[in-house]
Amino acid sequence: MKKIAIGSDHGGFLLKEFLRCRLEATGRQVVDFGCSSPDPVEYPEIAFALAKAVAAHPEEYDFGILCCGTGIGVSIAANKVKGIRAALCADCFSARMAREHNNANIITLGGRTTGTELAWEMVTAFLGAKFQHGIHESRVEALTKA
Repeated sequence: MKKIAIGSDHGGFLLKEFLRCRLEATGRQVVDFGCSSPDPVEYPEIAFALAKAVAAHPEEYDFGILCCGTGIGVSIAANKVKGIRAALCADCFSARMAREHNNANIITLGGRTTGTELAWEMVTAFLGAKFQHGIHESRVEALTKA
């Protein structure tokens, strides 16, 4: 079983900690890229570090989870890294489709906009979904080449 990379800024810290604990309770190995407290930090640094690890080591990481206040900032930052397809999700259908249709390798969530149980359901949907290839293959390939 591959590892899951997780990270947040101060706005997503509590949600990250909740998800980390839940994942570890299910037996998943989680690598925490920070932050380590609710004290203010710069989210791009954490998002870049996590995204670079996921992109460079797909054999090691199943996927990544990034949290900030809204999930928007970490999504923008992570998507700057070549090979990353980070998807900001707000519901379980979008989380599943991000993997099935877009082959997303990072889910981003808002710690100030998403309840913990919904976030857990989205992570579970994201984790359980598999890329469907077929007509989606050429689209993901185009995204990868951009």
